[in-house]
Amino acid sequence: MFRSIAFLFVLLLPSLVLAQSCAFSVANVNFGPVDTLSGNPVNTTSTLNVSCTGGLLDIGKRLLICPNIGAGSGGASSAAARQMSNGTNSLNYQLYSDTGYSVTWGSSSWSYPSRAPPYALTMALLSGGSLIGASGSLTVYASALGSQATAATGAFTSSFAAGDTPFIYSYSSATTCAAPSGTLGSATFTVSASVAANCLINVQNINFGTQGVLSANVDATGSVTATCTPGTPYTISLNGGTANAAPTARKMSQGTQTVTYGLYKDSNRSQPWGDVNTPGSTVAGTGTGTAQLLTVYGRVPPQTTPSPGAYIDTVVVTLTY
Repeated sequence: MFRSIAFLFVLLLPSLVLAQSCAFSVANVNFGPVDTLSGNPVNTTSTLNVSCTGGLLDIGKRLLICPNIGAGSGGASSAAARQMSNGTNSLNYQLYSDTGYSVTWGSSSWSYPSRAPPYALTMALLSGGSLIGASGSLTVYASALGSQATAATGAFTSSFAAGDTPFIYSYSSATTCAAPSGTLGSATFTVSASVAANCLINVQNINFGTQGVLSANVDATGSVTATCTPGTPYTISLNGGTANAAPTARKMSQGTQTVTYGLYKDSNRSQPWGDVNTPGSTVAGTGTGTAQLLTVYGRVPPQTTPSPGAYIDTVVVTLTY
């Protein structure tokens, strides 16, 4: 007599778990040349790339990534401005998470209120179906801030090491990165810009007004305003006008008739203001990043009075730096 014995095997099959791992990279941010005198920001972008493998074998599982970005080696002067450095000098910039350059890309590890933007990846089978994974990218919006006319010239950088980029990821239903938890990753990158020597110039015309007989000196003033980057030496010269004359013998004209006048560096009208054709007659200065007003002193000396009318001359102002 044979008895059949059936064995019932009860198996507890856990979900297949693969080690979850994410790798990150951030492209360097290079603003290139920044014109600090224009008052305008210089904007550019970078890309944060994410590649994840492993995790629960559940199609559609959501992976929350909190890519925190701290202050970098240049530091941050406020929530509004990170800084690149050149020795003891600094240049303000900021990183943003939106196309409007208004939402600062921050970190849970710094004292300012802005935080990392939450980024959700949906895990899916990679090619061949052997692993669960996902990849994606985020745009980092960067702006070298405007209105930095007093910034020094030179090359500015800020470096982001692993400690500045605590990228935290985990399976989570959270929708913010206010208090992230999970596995820690990181990426390194640099932010750089250069500020070149630059100058801007503005002029105010000289008007001697309406005169009668030219039997005495007629004085009037105009101005040249130079705005140059700090420490930038410059020279301002005034040419001889349409007659290409000496500094004190320039000519305003009406047809073939002329009125002689001079332009000077001082209120006593004793130091002519000319160009390289008259050695020692130019004006030199050094930029501060702010507007520097230089008065041009004009004089019409006594002379034979020509016919009534409007007498005009055009003088070319050249700023060399």
